[in-house]
Amino acid sequence: MLPYSNRPSAESILAAVPALAPYARPAVVLHPAPGTPGAQDSSIAGPVRWPAHEPWPHCSVPDEEEPSGLPPVAMIPVVQVLRRDAPGDWWPRGADVFQLLWCPNPHWNPPAPHADGSPVVEIRWWRTADLPQEPFTVPVPARQEEEDYGFSPQPCLLTPVPLTDFPYPAELPDEVAEDVERLVGETSGEGGGDVITRVAGCKFGGWPTWHLTDPWEFRCRECDTPLRLLFTVASDHTTGITVGRWGDLRVFSCPVDIRHGYEFDVH
Repeated sequence: MLPYSNRPSAESILAAVPALAPYARPAVVLHPAPGTPGAQDSSIAGPVRWPAHEPWPHCSVPDEEEPSGLPPVAMIPVVQVLRRDAPGDWWPRGADVFQLLWCPNPHWNPPAPHADGSPVVEIRWWRTADLPQEPFTVPVPARQEEEDYGFSPQPCLLTPVPLTDFPYPAELPDEVAEDVERLVGETSGEGGGDVITRVAGCKFGGWPTWHLTDPWEFRCRECDTPLRLLFTVASDHTTGITVGRWGDLRVFSCPVDIRHGYEFDVH
């Protein structure tokens, strides 16, 4: 069963709590299933298409295996998503292929904007017309984390689940938060899980979770605009990914101009 198939519709949620309307954000949850993805598929850890003229990214940030960070480690493809599977205003003009790569090693005190205790991340956007048809042969990393870190995902196909997401109650005015918490209690899934706010999973858009700390605001290093959640890589038994203590790696971007860069956070 796909996630959130039993979730109330956005219309039903807003009918129950009309004051939530200004906080509604589109999201596309990318539900993984074990499979054999091709280079033309949206996937976790599948083959990727890559321009012949573009060097493959390597990481030279010191890691747990080698404090010098040398030799540089070839990054590994984690997520490839095609625009047709996750349409939304998060796509830069002209781009229709999204790729997230990371170094398969944990890093402590990495340089900004990377998150402590997580992989160093690269984001790439491409136009299909600029990519070869054949998959790229990814270099083998010079060293790679132990399996229990969960930075080496298993190949999975992705099924998109579009929905409307709403923020964690702690990000809402008190009177709205009370109504949302009441609705969450009335519609909780198996085990009492919240299916209304900050929907879980690998996803484009939506709202971030703040179940471990109070919410805070990331601001653009270029223009000081509050950043918005762009993409989430979630810990998941199917993909074999473990981020932090079974958390999420969140990618935040500037809504004014995505070229201003990203902020990475583990929660």
